[in-house]
Amino acid sequence: MPTRRVVTGRSREPRARFAEELRSLRRERGDSLRQLGERLGWDWSLFGKMEKGETLGGPEVVQALDTYYETPGLLLALWELAVSDKSQFKEGYRRYMALEAEATSLWHFAVSVLPGLLQTEGYARELLAAGGLKGEELDQQVEARMGRRELLEGEHAPPFRTILSEAVLRTPSRDAAQWRSQLEYLGEVSERADVTVLVLPFGAGLHGLVSADMWYLRLPDGRTVAYTENGYRGELIEETPPVGRLQLLYDSVRDLAMSPAESRKFILRMLEEVPCEPST
Repeated sequence: MPTRRVVTGRSREPRARFAEELRSLRRERGDSLRQLGERLGWDWSLFGKMEKGETLGGPEVVQALDTYYETPGLLLALWELAVSDKSQFKEGYRRYMALEAEATSLWHFAVSVLPGLLQTEGYARELLAAGGLKGEELDQQVEARMGRRELLEGEHAPPFRTILSEAVLRTPSRDAAQWRSQLEYLGEVSERADVTVLVLPFGAGLHGLVSADMWYLRLPDGRTVAYTENGYRGELIEETPPVGRLQLLYDSVRDLAMSPAESRKFILRMLEEVPCEPST
């Protein structure tokens, strides 16, 4: 078999390729970053960050660039590849992320923080920053986490169930407005037909999943794999016997949780307790 050769000489890493195309198209047009910002109505610094690979921007700005450069759909397609690129995630999560993307259903249990699939950008940023990330690495991980939410959108989204320990809802963001937005988003998502949110009250007492978050992925071949994680590391479990035991623990915890209707009412009560911004 002949050796595959690189034809264009450009990066084959999605995020870097997207940034390269943006730089190339702007230079061909002869615009400075400031000129580009003035013509499209966005802060020029955003385009600078996109061309450096520091941020991917949103679909609206990418569509505007496609129109301006007369490249219908090209940049948006590259953007979608960059957003979904699993190499954005830390090495330890990549195997899990690949399985998550093909899962036919997902179950989850949260000890103290909301799952990434249900986080708003503000909540994710504060949580990741509290874990020590900053600068470019923080921006990259926030974008990657926001990209994960697309898994639960669209007509082919897999069913998702999460059981939230009451501690999750009793541990707010420092910013009240940000926390309000997060709870509002959680309430909205819980109304989707393919998303089930259950709250496990403190009164349920001790249980078998008290020490770590858990994910259970049902795969197309019928297998279920489990992923357990804490604030420092995660472990993918694929062997049938331990996964089976963990599933039984999950079922026992689910039996202790509030119903979906009761859980939604609980979330709304928590929302009512968030301090409102003072009127001016």
